[in-house]
Amino acid sequence: MENTSDITIENVRKTYGNTTALDIEKLEIKPGACFGLVGNNGAGKTTLFRALLDLIPLHAGEVKLGGVPVHKSEEWKQITGAYLDDGFLIDYLKPDEYFKFVAATHNLTTEELNAKLERFEPMFNNEITGKKAFIRDLSMGNRKKTGIAAAFIGNPKIVILDEPFANLDPSSQFKLREIIDKITTEQNLTVMISSHDLTHVTEICSRIVILHEGKILKDIIETNAQTLSELEQFFKGVK
Repeated sequence: MENTSDITIENVRKTYGNTTALDIEKLEIKPGACFGLVGNNGAGKTTLFRALLDLIPLHAGEVKLGGVPVHKSEEWKQITGAYLDDGFLIDYLKPDEYFKFVAATHNLTTEELNAKLERFEPMFNNEITGKKAFIRDLSMGNRKKTGIAAAFIGNPKIVILDEPFANLDPSSQFKLREIIDKITTEQNLTVMISSHDLTHVTEICSRIVILHEGKILKDIIETNAQTLSELEQFFKGVK
């Protein structure tokens, strides 16, 4: 693999009938940073994430994770963790069973799994591990916590999270921000998140791209104290 935490998107185009969902000429995301993707509903954020994970076919272009074209090889799966929605979960399992399943697919020991989950315990708030409820019976927020934690279990170099702060209570949102920031820094991960919450995105992401009608309208290479205001002004003017 060329660089195990690079993300490269080139000449990508995806349409649904007469609607263009994605039209991105080039986007490169270097390793070791938290990258934010923002846009209104229908901007193409989830479509882009599904293209990155080879969940939908593209009409043109190519995406690479860790230097590997996702539609040509499954090697990228070894270094990629993701949580987009409940479809990523096995909802007839309990969270502990699901975590053990994910750990087993990555050949992790029980000790290694416990060490990874320990980092997420503040966000779990004693509602996830050690409980008897099946994932399908958890609240939306707790299902999301389960999926997010699972995305980080297998020693990934790239983690992709769609709306990770949605449905989380305020305390959990701030705890998740701290966890992502710490893991990204300590392990040199590339974490890619989409969010409607501009405050969280500007606090946690060092680079932010605005997507609108499938196109990149603005690429803020380095966020700063003025970034939130800049994003707010932009979206005030978007219909």
